[in-house]
Amino acid sequence: MKVLIIEDEVLTSRRMKQLIESADGSVEVVATLDSIEASVEWFSGNPQPDLIFMDIQLSDGLCFEIFNRTTIDSPVIFTTAFDEYAIQAFRVNSIDYLLKPVKAEDLKRSLEKFNRLKSHALPAAKEIQEVLKKIGLNQQVYKTGFLIKTGQAFQRVSCREIAYFHSENKLTYIILFSGKKYMTDYTMDTLEGELNPSEFFRISRQFIVSISSVESVHTFFSGSLKLELRPKTTDEVIVSRRRASSFREWMDQ
Repeated sequence: MKVLIIEDEVLTSRRMKQLIESADGSVEVVATLDSIEASVEWFSGNPQPDLIFMDIQLSDGLCFEIFNRTTIDSPVIFTTAFDEYAIQAFRVNSIDYLLKPVKAEDLKRSLEKFNRLKSHALPAAKEIQEVLKKIGLNQQVYKTGFLIKTGQAFQRVSCREIAYFHSENKLTYIILFSGKKYMTDYTMDTLEGELNPSEFFRISRQFIVSISSVESVHTFFSGSLKLELRPKTTDEVIVSRRRASSFREWMDQ
């Protein structure tokens, strides 16, 4: 039986692998992945495993985003620290749901349950998504980072490193707190919908700013606001009168 582990904590991932292999000697752990991005890439180039152990909270967001971005036909055993009421609701329609720290006896029971159900119809990804909606776990997932091309290589930039996004001459740039500047293929309209609104605010057609980048706010003409950002920009950063009230509420959160 081929098993895939999706878990962002290295020690937990190693322990899961040991527990699974100890519980069933026929298991082959085909890969251990630590993020949404790595999982989506893996599924694009590998056959579906027989079973997936999947942590809900990964380094780059909630694991449910994987279902939105690729096809998963394999049954899933989720691992998490979410409350037991949600777990009980989920168990009605899924293989199982293990609380962390995962105990050897619980994991063994989950594998036994999977083996009993193999001859029956197992929940597909679509059914899993429906259950997630019912128990309120399929929440909006916002981007936590961007893959940036630098020369012939790629690097990942976390949203925590980003000071603001700037549109200039129909191109969109990511500006980091370090002062580095990268071009991205995302449009400002797309970014506005994919960034966490508690962390980023679109103040104009040209700027989406991180709340941590706003150093000072000044009153300006006709009820508009003028911002000083970190790092500094050569362009004036103005919040229009129409957006000023919403911006003040956002800053006061």
